[in-house]
Parts: sequence; C-alpha cells; structure tokens
Amino acid sequence: MDKKRLYKTEGSYKMVCGVCGGIAEYFDIDPTLVRVGWVILSLCGTLGFWAYIACALIMPNKSDIYPGY
Repeated sequence: MDKKRLYKTEGSYKMVCGVCGGIAEYFDIDPTLVRVGWVILSLCGTLGFWAYIACALIMPNKSDIYPGY
C-alpha cells in the first residue's frame, strides 16, 4: 500500500511555490478551493502568510519524493 505524501507541486499546477497545489492533491480537492481558502486566511491576519512561507520552505518538491516525475 502506497502512503500519501505531502509535497509541493511542479509544472502547470504551480502558481507561486506549489504549496496549495500539493495540499489539494493530498486531500484530492480542487486547487482553486485551497487557494481561495488561503487568501481568506491571509486577509484575516498574518497567520496565512507566515504559514504559506513556512510550508514553502519546509515541504519537499514532488520530484524529490517521486524521482523521475
């Protein structure tokens, strides 16, 4: 059984750093919903901004998890 891994997307699904695309793939939802939620969280305070920066720095790229992607 393959474990699900959280990663940043690359290629056409990547908008800024690929964080929202990776989260959307992990939960199998539309990336636009994740992006809208992240914007709303960022507008409510700085938590969304700092969380995005932390995720962009910590989360690995998809090609690091799955070589040959």
